[in-house]
Amino acid sequence: MAILFERKPGLVVYLTAGDPSLEVTGAIALEAIDAGADVIELGVPFSDPLADGPVIQRAMERALARGTRLKDVLALAAEIRAARPAAGLVIFSYLNPILRYGMHKFADEAAAAGVDGVLVLDLIVEEAGEYLAEMERVKLAPIFLAAPTSPDERLEAIATHSKGFVYAISRVGITGTQQSLTAEAASLVARIRRWTQLPVAVGFGISNAEHVAQVAEFADAAAIGSAIVELIEKSTPEAAPGAVARFIKGLHLPEAALAR
Repeated sequence: MAILFERKPGLVVYLTAGDPSLEVTGAIALEAIDAGADVIELGVPFSDPLADGPVIQRAMERALARGTRLKDVLALAAEIRAARPAAGLVIFSYLNPILRYGMHKFADEAAAAGVDGVLVLDLIVEEAGEYLAEMERVKLAPIFLAAPTSPDERLEAIATHSKGFVYAISRVGITGTQQSLTAEAASLVARIRRWTQLPVAVGFGISNAEHVAQVAEFADAAAIGSAIVELIEKSTPEAAPGAVARFIKGLHLPEAALAR
């Protein structure tokens, strides 16, 4: 059930569903896939996104103001899957919207929509029994966040229960761009690899081609969120899909550059 990345590093692209609208999010997702994104993470808008910085918080506020709900995100996922059958597709949510929707119903409808996996930001592996059982029932990949501060026993549990890929947080803190990657990211990925053969994606703060090249040295994929969400915020709805596509194409450095 691993999500395979065609190139190294693979690209995982986060979008807040419904910002600026569901229709535009869908268009951006398709353009992103065509530009080289291996996996699209569809972010479910939530009123209290504690793990996210101001850029994604604003996007969620705009999406909620437009009435975007979990059921809409699942419907959008189904449209993306129909249009791009081979792309990786992940629902990226906080736990509360899923609990309000109903874990069993959510699992059924996520599977029916054709998503590959689910990442619940604020659900720790030690408390994920029901979630793991539902993901196994419908054969979706549970994806967990691994932090530099995670003790070995938690990393082992995350690696054991994850499918699809493991999402390694590059630093402690909230989402948002940063100037450079810390040594913590490489160290964390090395620790994760002690317990799993799954691909490891590094996220939180990845925002440019230099970061992606750095990630390529020790991980399988780079996950990019705030930089793209901010680009969407600064673009008109009509221009956003093309702007995101150009940004993603610029993240793929030539092979010679990656080898240096």
